[in-house]
Amino acid sequence: MMAVVTAKIRNDPVDDQMVIFKEKTLGPIGVMTTAAGAPINLKEATVTLNEKLISNEFFMESMTHFVRERIPERVVHAKAAGAFGYFEVTHDFSDICKAKLFNRVGKRTPVAARFSPVIQERGSIDTSRETRGFGIKFYTEEGNFDIVGLNTPMYAYKDPILFPTFVRVQRRNPSTNVFDPNMLWDFITLRPESLHVFLMVFGDRGIPDGYRHMPGFSVHTYQLVNDRGENYFVRFHFMPDLGIKTLRSKKAKKIAGEDPDYATKDLYRAIGNGDFPSWTVSVQVLTLNDVKNAGFDVFDLTKVLPLDKYPLRPLGKLVLNKNPINYFAEIEQLALSPSHLVPGILGAPDKVFEARRLAYRDAQYYRLGGNFFNIPVNCPLQSKPLTYNRDSEAPLNDNMRDIPNYYPNTFNGPVPYVDKDGVDLIDIYQGPPNNYDQARELYVNEMTSDERTRLVENIVDSLRKVTKSLKDRAVKAFQLVHSDLSERVREGLLANRTRCDYEL
Repeated sequence: MMAVVTAKIRNDPVDDQMVIFKEKTLGPIGVMTTAAGAPINLKEATVTLNEKLISNEFFMESMTHFVRERIPERVVHAKAAGAFGYFEVTHDFSDICKAKLFNRVGKRTPVAARFSPVIQERGSIDTSRETRGFGIKFYTEEGNFDIVGLNTPMYAYKDPILFPTFVRVQRRNPSTNVFDPNMLWDFITLRPESLHVFLMVFGDRGIPDGYRHMPGFSVHTYQLVNDRGENYFVRFHFMPDLGIKTLRSKKAKKIAGEDPDYATKDLYRAIGNGDFPSWTVSVQVLTLNDVKNAGFDVFDLTKVLPLDKYPLRPLGKLVLNKNPINYFAEIEQLALSPSHLVPGILGAPDKVFEARRLAYRDAQYYRLGGNFFNIPVNCPLQSKPLTYNRDSEAPLNDNMRDIPNYYPNTFNGPVPYVDKDGVDLIDIYQGPPNNYDQARELYVNEMTSDERTRLVENIVDSLRKVTKSLKDRAVKAFQLVHSDLSERVREGLLANRTRCDYEL
């Protein structure tokens, strides 16, 4: 007699989500209702022929809601994956910052995380060559604190007036409605401080192999204050405990055609299977004296803080262990903003941070309405908001009930707290950007010979599609970084002639 052994097949959290839901419910979970709670009969839900449509509440409600399902797409970071978990303090940080978030080793704070390509539209691919967003919302007992960072330790510009231009040159041509590399390379060659980040984008780090293998950086140098009123300045680093892993261009293009939601599925599937991704969180710490004597602008986003001069100090662990139950409600409506700060964390004094405080707030009002703070995923979990703001679009929650709606008042409305050791964000002067030195360091000392070869190949692959004048400008711009890089790009363009030949 032959024994037959059957093994239970493990459900895939992504492919079998609907099956998993069915397995955990005994049958239909209840009777369909209208949004007002009235039950819907079978005839209304299945037949409209030869019936008055306006009398069918199921039809009328379904149709009128359907045409309103979409809200404005994010201008950048439109496509994303996200999850929930916690941040745990692993090292004492009280000498640097008085925020209660960091006040005890072993303390856990709930978090929401959102990872996103910068330029890709909703429904686009996960394996594009570009920077990624790395956003974390900490639900602290003093309110929500957000780090809206990137997967690169530097950014493309120092002056926020360039933000609309930087985004538009990477989006669709207004006439052809297709992506146009002429626009991007026009920007890069006009603003050569962006070369630093684009050397990383066109290098091996340009396409992360899923979000679990992607690092995150605050990019800004934040000002913190301890309970003695002493200032410190830090950049946050999130390094994946699985290690940094990236995709080469050929494989990324293949995945894009076969599995455009590759990174989104990978994150959801891993968490669903109990393989919770984690990141080690560290900070580079500077004193006010360090800032004054650094020899360069430590608040310049196009630069990194050298690790040999400002080594990483361990702080904690970020763990994601819960998938969203409803993507739209919990990730699409997640409103991250640099302006979400807590006592002890003052933000950054640079102009890009200041501009982002305006832009992000305005974007949330535009996309989600005047009461976006009342959407559950944006509500503080460990503190109760008490504001004087009322009315506007839903959701209103209790609309602050019967509390006075003006300040100051003498009728026991909420009052501000008194900070005896209050510290203001420092004022800084920022000169024009000049970042060839760090771009040169990245190319010469931080890339291997093979990495430099692939970098040149990726640059040439992008540049070969642009006009000759932009090719010329790009070669000259790379000369300012390093003659070897410039010469190899020039040779690569000569070897990859298109119908618009590149000439010596």
